[in-house]
Amino acid sequence: MIYSRIVATGAYLPARVVRNDEFAQRLDTTDSWIRERTGIVERRIADASQGSSDLALEASRAALAAAQLAPGDIDLIIVATSTPDFVFPSTACLLQAKLGAKGCPAFDVQAVCSGFIYGLATADSFIRGGTVRRALVVGTEVFSRIMDWNDRATCVLFGDGAGAVVLAADSAPGIHASALHADGSYASALSVPGNVSGGRIVGSPYLQMQGNQVFKMAVKVLDEVARETLSAAGMKVGDIDWLIPHQANVRILEATARKLGLPLERLVVTVDHHGNTSAASVPLALDECVRSGRIRTGHRVLMEGVGGGFTWGAVLATM
Repeated sequence: MIYSRIVATGAYLPARVVRNDEFAQRLDTTDSWIRERTGIVERRIADASQGSSDLALEASRAALAAAQLAPGDIDLIIVATSTPDFVFPSTACLLQAKLGAKGCPAFDVQAVCSGFIYGLATADSFIRGGTVRRALVVGTEVFSRIMDWNDRATCVLFGDGAGAVVLAADSAPGIHASALHADGSYASALSVPGNVSGGRIVGSPYLQMQGNQVFKMAVKVLDEVARETLSAAGMKVGDIDWLIPHQANVRILEATARKLGLPLERLVVTVDHHGNTSAASVPLALDECVRSGRIRTGHRVLMEGVGGGFTWGAVLATM
């Protein structure tokens, strides 16, 4: 039997730190207002010269170094992003070229904040099917490019960054189970309802969000998909060491943990210093915990995502 295992992680955050006080200086908001409602204190913003592929490159290099692998050792590259460098080619192909790898399949996954979970489950299927031995899965975003910086309801929430993992074939289970879902009838709850046509932007190029609806939907589906994934693996909530949900809002994170009956000390929270980095949030949080020693070999980690589409999913893995 072939399984896949996460053998290494990597991350990259842009240098520029934007704290809440910067927003308070020009918008009708305060540091305390943002902290109390979101848990966010600061976030990183990419330089104008940096695209999603550039952030992905640094995270990937860190993951490959941790795995002691060269780019040519990778058989599959999946990049989860909603902020690609171009309409096409894919960010995955741009990343492949920047890494100096050639020949292996490379493609993007677009499931917004659930994208990394979708990518991880997809790579797991490739490895279990025996066609791939090692896969690089990356979540990378420059959400700062799709923000209306005068909209205090959204611009304070998001940040830029990238996280990556290397998956490798193994004889023992690393990834135990996964579950993926979508419901397009909720598309208007969280969207960027614009496109390029005839050289012009048609519709809005900025993120739009119905906050209350997103909050209620997120807590509901994160609870459901966690239980579904644990059931598929033959495990219970008490069997997991860490819960890493998509880092959107500390209230959503804590509500999800309480609904599951999971002690808050097992909940990973990085939204305070990362903000919402969409598809990058879960791998960024995972890498931070691995490198700090909080998550160690043998720990069971439940990773979850929920985002525009509406999409949601979870992956349960033993590190």
